[in-house]
Amino acid sequence: LHHLPLVEYIIVLYLFIYLFFVSAEIMRHSQVGVATNNWHNAIANVKMAENNDCSVEELVELMEKRGLEGVHEINSRYGGVDKLCMRLRTSINEGLCDALNIEARRRHYGSNYIPPKPPKSFFRHAWEAMQDMTLLILIVAAVVSLGLSFYPNAETSENDKKAEWIEGAAIFFAVLVVVLVTAGNNYTKDKQFRGLQSNIEKEQKFTVVREGIAQQILVRDIVVGDICMVKYGDLIPADGVVLQCNDLKLDESALTGESDLIRKGPDLDLMVLSGTHVMEGSGRIVVTAVGLNSQSGIIMKLLGTAQNEKSEIQENHHSIETDNVDCKESKAKLKQNNKTRQSNTEKSVLQAKLTRLSKQIGVAGTFVALLTIAVLVIRHSIEKFVFEKREFVVDDIHDYVQFVIIGITVLVIAVPEGLPLAVTLSLAYSVKKMMKDNNLVRHLYACETMGNATAICSDKTGTLTTNSMTVVQCEFCKSIPDWDWIPERIRQLLLYCISVNSSYSSQTITCGPAQGYSTKRKQLGNKTECALLGFLLDLGQNYESVRQQITEESLIKVYTFNSVRKSMSTVVKLQDSTRTGYRLFSKGASEVLLKKCKFILNQQAEPVEISEKMLKFLLKDVVESMASNGLRTICLAYKDFVLHDSTNVNDEIYSDTIDWDDEASVLCNLTCIALVGIQDPVRPEVPAAIRNCQKAGITVRMVTGDNLNTARSIALQCGIIDPGGDFLVLEGPTFNQRIRDENGQVQQALLDKIWPNLRVLARSSPTDKYILVKGIIESKLSKNREVVAVTGDGTNDGPALRKADVGFAMGIAGTDVAKEASDIILTDDNFISIVKAVMWGRNVYDSISKFLQFQLTVNLVAVMVAFVGACSIEDSPLKAIQMLWVNLIMDSLAALALATETPTDDLLNRKPYGRKKPIITRRMMKNILGHGLYQLTVVFILLFMGNDFFDIDSGIGKRGEPTQHFTIIFNTFVFMTMFNMFNSRKIHDERNVFDRVGKNPLFSIIWISCVVLQIVIVEFGGYALSTVSLTLVQWLWCLFLGISVLLWGQLIISIPSWSIPRKLELGRGDVQEIPLAGFQPIEPDILSSPCVDRSPTGLWQWSVSRIQTKIRVIDAFRDGIDPNRTTKSNTFLRRSIHKLQSLHGAGNTRQACDNDQITTDGSEKPIAMPMQH
Repeated sequence: LHHLPLVEYIIVLYLFIYLFFVSAEIMRHSQVGVATNNWHNAIANVKMAENNDCSVEELVELMEKRGLEGVHEINSRYGGVDKLCMRLRTSINEGLCDALNIEARRRHYGSNYIPPKPPKSFFRHAWEAMQDMTLLILIVAAVVSLGLSFYPNAETSENDKKAEWIEGAAIFFAVLVVVLVTAGNNYTKDKQFRGLQSNIEKEQKFTVVREGIAQQILVRDIVVGDICMVKYGDLIPADGVVLQCNDLKLDESALTGESDLIRKGPDLDLMVLSGTHVMEGSGRIVVTAVGLNSQSGIIMKLLGTAQNEKSEIQENHHSIETDNVDCKESKAKLKQNNKTRQSNTEKSVLQAKLTRLSKQIGVAGTFVALLTIAVLVIRHSIEKFVFEKREFVVDDIHDYVQFVIIGITVLVIAVPEGLPLAVTLSLAYSVKKMMKDNNLVRHLYACETMGNATAICSDKTGTLTTNSMTVVQCEFCKSIPDWDWIPERIRQLLLYCISVNSSYSSQTITCGPAQGYSTKRKQLGNKTECALLGFLLDLGQNYESVRQQITEESLIKVYTFNSVRKSMSTVVKLQDSTRTGYRLFSKGASEVLLKKCKFILNQQAEPVEISEKMLKFLLKDVVESMASNGLRTICLAYKDFVLHDSTNVNDEIYSDTIDWDDEASVLCNLTCIALVGIQDPVRPEVPAAIRNCQKAGITVRMVTGDNLNTARSIALQCGIIDPGGDFLVLEGPTFNQRIRDENGQVQQALLDKIWPNLRVLARSSPTDKYILVKGIIESKLSKNREVVAVTGDGTNDGPALRKADVGFAMGIAGTDVAKEASDIILTDDNFISIVKAVMWGRNVYDSISKFLQFQLTVNLVAVMVAFVGACSIEDSPLKAIQMLWVNLIMDSLAALALATETPTDDLLNRKPYGRKKPIITRRMMKNILGHGLYQLTVVFILLFMGNDFFDIDSGIGKRGEPTQHFTIIFNTFVFMTMFNMFNSRKIHDERNVFDRVGKNPLFSIIWISCVVLQIVIVEFGGYALSTVSLTLVQWLWCLFLGISVLLWGQLIISIPSWSIPRKLELGRGDVQEIPLAGFQPIEPDILSSPCVDRSPTGLWQWSVSRIQTKIRVIDAFRDGIDPNRTTKSNTFLRRSIHKLQSLHGAGNTRQACDNDQITTDGSEKPIAMPMQH
């Protein structure tokens, strides 16, 4: 600056000062902004702490109370639920309103999220991949080979000395590549499955009230103070306290072991726990604990604590063992039960067949590998020490090490290590693609099981139909009437019956301009209720005004709909100034509710007693007429309870109180208001989909709760039955009569007479569905055991979904309980998605078969070449490093190429594979043996005559030195393998092996990459890869021999498959079905043992076993089924339980349940569902 004039110097200095202050001001504002945000957040937290006396610890302690103890705690400590909400700074009616307040709550109380187990790192996967025994042996052999290469030997030339170390180093490099590729595949697989779990979590939403509006938010976004609306079928997302409820009953057996449904109410039990299921009723709860502070989270934290204190757990475990004999016996039983569960956990059909096949191939490969080593060692020893009479030198150790390397390499080639990878890749690829086809796969085995499906038991509503319901007919007219035409009394009864006697979460929202009756509406909630609400809108009425007049909190009693009642009823105070009492509104299945009606309103709105003749007329001429047109018929009825006196003949008079729990006496002598017909059109794509299923050998059955005539009409429209077909269409009661003996027990022999021709089961209960599914699966009529897929949407569909080979839950209309019990969730509730799942399942089988056909051909050729070479020339034409390259092509790259084919419609032209059919069919064995024989012939001709044909030096006897002779053999073998990959794409004798090859770009990329790498290996591999550069003519011959495999494949296709003996089929046999984790029955002898803490806290600790089982199964599906992992988990679990028992005292609690299944006589036992975590 001293060279500048004074004026310029001042200007520059001013600019520097200005920039300095501007920068300082910017930084200050930035820091002030951050500080302001932090200040606001701090103030929010301080306000939360000052204004809210409910600490996290206090709320956690509150949620540990049960039953009346919890009610007393809330009343005495907080002054009731209203005051509790005030302490939580939330409104019972409006919920939370301020977004800043919600964020402050999330920071103060935590988020509703339980962090999963951290994923394994790439290096962890690499370390696990290195534990493979064959690779370890190969590494040891490479170390010895590398060490001996530096040992001086006078007979070895200078060039050979320089190159001897390369083979050992190359084997190290090859092992490193195999490990890295394996680790990369496992890491990618792990990441994909975590993404799948994330997708499942994103589907989990719950209804909360915020700013006075009911809205659905993600479960993980729920915070303490939220007002949650719970209803039938929901899975409770967080701990909470009941604010208002209507006949609310929860299944807590998954957590507390309680076998009976727990009724909630202000005088019974107010505590609602995360992970439990709403089995009946509805209500509102205020959230008091979320995430790690909820009871589910506490258990997860206890698991983490137990993991960090293994040594202490072990000590406590020993101390408990010395407590008393009863404890020892109980723990012995627990240990035995864990072992039993472990042994009962079977793999899927495909997994079991492949495991059996892998063992067979592994045994054969081990035998050939040991035989190869033995032949090489014996021959070398006899030649050197017997005939040549030489002494043992260090070079002989080097030779023996080379023999071991050859043998181990043969074993590496023989053992189909790529098989699990191919299965995993195919399943992971299919699961990812199935998401686009509206199939959210929860259990991986379900994907391939659908390839075996022989029967589908489908619901009607929403699956075969659009589930967009509209009232199109009434009992007193053939279309929707004018409101003014209906008598005033009937108008009021209709308006109030439909508006009040429905879930207040069901709404019909107008989305477009009104054009007659074609107004576009969006239906939210129960579709039948939405149709009735839309009926009111079509009549020009507003149901919201009625709901505002009669709020949900003012309802006296609600009898919620379930599969047993087949109706819903609501009791309200009588809206009549001249009379005092109550009015009951009821709606339900016409043939069920009409039989409970004693009166019916005539055209003048006067009650008329229903005679036998009138009842028959209503059922036959009205209800059946509507049902025959495919309409769902609903009866609307009411009943007045009047205090002391009444002049109306249809009123029921009471003098004191009414026992609302006496449902039989309450729901009788009703008065019918109207009969309505609801239309639910068949989805346009369903008939074609059902025809495809029938063409594919899959029988479709409809199991519905609708009227028999309605079900028959829809079945005819869908193509499930034909007008002149010999099919059975039964109602649930008739079905039960025909399958039970005189003692009321279900007999398989009687069931076997019905299910083959049964196509429609109407007016069925969940028990009927379960018995049907169980009967089909356990029947011995079919040559191959039937594989049954079932759809379900209701809470009580859980047992049938669980029993089925594949359970489909409805993603839109399905309850949380049904989704938890399912294997696949249909995100669009559409039957066509099930057909796509069948295609993907069959495609998985095809992909694995293609890979097997390719791999076993390579196995056969490589193993026989190594063995014959060892026996004939005391060397293998294919060097160890070359066979490792072939192994890489065969295992990883081919798995990627062949296991990612997309399904085609041709898959539906074949019958199901069948559980007992072999995985290696005669057609596949024909291709394996045919191509193997051709390739062996070519390789052996090149081995013994190739040097003369190409006029080159023979490679026989030049051990360790790369030659053109053996390079040609290696190059030809690889090219035959690469072109055989095209042949392997077809497993059903299709002639065009290039069909749809362009549809799988990954196949083309991998194939071209392998060819390019092979050229590089041959031309530039040198000593490291035991190759020598080839001439153009030699390259052309190698290419020609490789292409000849395609021509040879056309000849093999012409050979009939029946010419191959059945004895050559592999992977035959049936397997056991998979019991789903989380549904294991509770052991009453363990829970009732005196050494087990049965207090509420103790029962939470006991439920660790259920969560651990769930975690173990998720890990099994993610990382492959590993019995050692299961054993370790069970051992740790037992220690964890002992540790937790030692930390807490004993207490009293409810009795544990005995089982969680439906018995064969049809009686239901509560379902023990796994916790959501």
